[in-house]
Amino acid sequence: MTGTPGAVSGSPMAVSGVPEALSRTPRALSRTPTAVSAAPDAGQGTAELAVLLPVLLILIFTVVQVGVVVRDHASVHHAARAAARRAAVTPDEASARAGAVDAAGGLRADRLQVELDGGRQSGDVLTVSVSYPSPTEVPLVGRFVGDVELSATASVRVE
Repeated sequence: MTGTPGAVSGSPMAVSGVPEALSRTPRALSRTPTAVSAAPDAGQGTAELAVLLPVLLILIFTVVQVGVVVRDHASVHHAARAAARRAAVTPDEASARAGAVDAAGGLRADRLQVELDGGRQSGDVLTVSVSYPSPTEVPLVGRFVGDVELSATASVRVE
């Protein structure tokens, strides 16, 4: 292979016969983009995060708040069934309230309301109603949504 002096044998420049120094493009034109040319996109990720983060946080807190209300709803139903079972044996409001408070796991006893309706003699049907205002205390969501009123009823035959 014949080539120009200083050309490496087997390189494309040596084959074409053009001196390598003349065939190069200027360094400024052949460089890959640097931080100077990428400057308009430099803060894009931060800006997108700043816009999306509050929305994501509110969405996450809303899901948590819904989960808390669903848990409280299940606890209110359980408390109503327990209060009805206790009231079937001892049909007075204090006994039914004690049964509801015992069964209402994570509910605050001072917010739990228990009412009895129906006969209290043996063989009568007694209906126990339990209501509970579920507090919406999850940050960001609780301020926009008031307490959710949950209630459940259970009926039993007095023994």
